[in-house]
Amino acid sequence: MEEDPQPQVEVPCYFLCPISLAIMRDPVTLPTGITYDRDGIERWLLTATTCPLTKQPVPADCDPTPNHTLRRLIQSWCALHDADSADRVHTPKPRVDRTAVTALVSRVHSAATGSAPPQRPQLLAALRELRDVAAESDRNRKLVAAVPGAVDVLAAVFAASANKSSEGTGTADAVRDDALEVIALLPVPEQCLRRLEETNEALVSALVSALQWSSAPSRARAALLLERVTAALPPSRLASLPEQVFREAVELLRDRPVSRPATKAALQVLVRTAAWGRNRVKAVDAGAVPVLVDMLFDDGAERRACELVLAALDRLCGCADGRAELVAHAAGVAAVGRKALRVSEVATDKAVRVLRSVARHAGTSAVVQEMAQAGVAAMLCVVAQSEQYGKRTRERARETLRLHARAWRTSPCLNHHLQAVYPC
Repeated sequence: MEEDPQPQVEVPCYFLCPISLAIMRDPVTLPTGITYDRDGIERWLLTATTCPLTKQPVPADCDPTPNHTLRRLIQSWCALHDADSADRVHTPKPRVDRTAVTALVSRVHSAATGSAPPQRPQLLAALRELRDVAAESDRNRKLVAAVPGAVDVLAAVFAASANKSSEGTGTADAVRDDALEVIALLPVPEQCLRRLEETNEALVSALVSALQWSSAPSRARAALLLERVTAALPPSRLASLPEQVFREAVELLRDRPVSRPATKAALQVLVRTAAWGRNRVKAVDAGAVPVLVDMLFDDGAERRACELVLAALDRLCGCADGRAELVAHAAGVAAVGRKALRVSEVATDKAVRVLRSVARHAGTSAVVQEMAQAGVAAMLCVVAQSEQYGKRTRERARETLRLHARAWRTSPCLNHHLQAVYPC
């Protein structure tokens, strides 16, 4: 005879987090008087400024108060109902506060400004403690970033150690990489990054040095931080970036196994900085065009990465050297045309822009024939008549087709049905 199943124990409603509806493991109370599980409410407050239940505003620097009494009640209840598979709620480990983080930052600053060699181990130890704190949670990262001068101190340590690491100092390498890791973890606002670069002119050079000499993880962090810094720079500074920035960005693209986020960051740097003519020449001289063309043959690449590759080629084909490099590549024109209809509307638009630039400014008879043989003319006809693409994209395709209508309209490479819709 089968035994009756044990009835499930109902969890008291006040033990449940209003956000997750699960038993609270670390209950905390907001100034509004409502208690939530710490993990749930901290995630909520990352993107919201109100209490989820009362909708009352919550200060940005609010640190929820631990509800020790409720936590002990939940622990006791879970212990009584352990046989019913209720998870025990363990006492959370002590959390760092603003005072502790401020003291850590002060230790980093003191060790960094000391001139005696014994200060190096203390600096490394303080940096690693700060890194562990920041890596623990979003709340800790916000706490570190909010300490006055913390980001400035870390940037100064990173820049100074990067210069020394290029001289082959092992300890400086470790300091550079740890400082970079902490900065990369922090949610640094754009205006703060702009101010950092203005007050610390060696920051960009330090990032270039990290791209040259670091391990793969640190190179990836340097690329991501460089992308954030260039996004914050004013146009006057972007237009005068050193050649090393482009050389290292291209080298990172050539060595793509570093990481996909780092690859996209390097592409973003090229797209953003190549808006200026001098930077286009620097990027082309660094070998960007053949590397970008080769990336178009990676069928496993993400859509966004492919869009960025075509956007970068569009920028670089804005100068004669860039167009010459694309045309000189054995598969340059074909690679761009190959991606035009296969990725996205954005990718199609960028590909059409590249091909229009080549047809208009580098359209020798050999190039025009290559474009027909590679199926570029057929692709442009499809884009020109398809409502799937934007009006400006279709108009660019028609404009490109008109440039070489005499050669393409009657080309044997163009199907008869496409010849019939060829724009006049």
